[in-house]
Amino acid sequence: MTGAADLRRTPLDGVHRALGARMVPFAGFDMPVRYTSELEEHRSVRSGVGVFDLSHMGEVALSGADALAFARYALVSDPGTLEPGQAQYSMACTPDGGIIDDLIVYRTDPGYLVVCNASNREVVVANLQALAAARDHDVRIDDRSDATALIAPQGPRSAELVGALTDLDLSALGTYRSIRGQVAGIECLVARTGYTGEDGFELFCDATDAVTLWAAVMAAGERYAIQPCGLASRDTLRLEAGMPLYGNELGLDVNPFEANLGRVVKLDKGDFVGRAALAAVEAAGPSRRLVGLVMTDEGIARHGYPVMDPDRQADPEPAGAVTSGSVSPTLGTRIAMAFVPAASAEVGRTWEVMIRDRRCRAEQVKLPFYRRPRPPQ
Repeated sequence: MTGAADLRRTPLDGVHRALGARMVPFAGFDMPVRYTSELEEHRSVRSGVGVFDLSHMGEVALSGADALAFARYALVSDPGTLEPGQAQYSMACTPDGGIIDDLIVYRTDPGYLVVCNASNREVVVANLQALAAARDHDVRIDDRSDATALIAPQGPRSAELVGALTDLDLSALGTYRSIRGQVAGIECLVARTGYTGEDGFELFCDATDAVTLWAAVMAAGERYAIQPCGLASRDTLRLEAGMPLYGNELGLDVNPFEANLGRVVKLDKGDFVGRAALAAVEAAGPSRRLVGLVMTDEGIARHGYPVMDPDRQADPEPAGAVTSGSVSPTLGTRIAMAFVPAASAEVGRTWEVMIRDRRCRAEQVKLPFYRRPRPPQ
């Protein structure tokens, strides 16, 4: 068990406490789970703008003559296709195809920036260092996590908010793009990747500037009824958007094809860690698949709940398991993601989730559950 004294704190820890946030242990950090209510914070992101402290995330810079060759070998995607300022969703895998972590890699020119989950930071850094040593690559691996803060305004009004604080042309900054410049007078890497299903920005700055930048974002956001948002709303937002969470949908026992992320794996780029195993999975097809469920009976499916096949009533063994589940604040339905046998997965099919020893019916639906409204063309 990790005691409170052993938990790390982000540069914004004092701000969260001054705002009355409820703090909880998360990935080795003391983090705000909510400030007011999960529902209020969730809706602020869907309707206007909310802001998250993501300073617990890991930031690892790759530089040197072999930085590109190394990134192509260490990750399943192909960073070689990135233009300066462009980013891509990726993963680091084991030789047998299991997912060490899902991450975003930015081409920062020169070099690359890998942003990983806080819970996997040490593992990711150690894995990269071991790979570089084994292949004698001319690459420097610089863990900048402790020196970096990450503040993320998210929501349909986020571009207006950030635009009021910078001279950067945000209209020219597309999705999965980044640019360096000043925000509220502070040097930042401004990225537009998002993880909530809405438009959103990630402002990377020096940890010493975090409090000043947060205050500027909050002040500029007053006209949009900005809300500071915690882990609880972050989880329901990403679930509605059908985005996987490491430790729930992703892990060492999951390969990208099972999690519907085979599109990220670039088998034709040459050799990389896990290539042979992942090529075999693609050729044979995954044995299980991550699907979306909407409960049609009363009950909320939670992580770990067994999923039963109603066509096999005599079989006491679960067909699969729920990975994430909650009530959707936006849709007003009870939603979940689950692994089920790939051969049986079909949109419209009925599954049963065991909730307190009771079989509750659920309909398989297409992911994501929620897509943000697009403006008329």
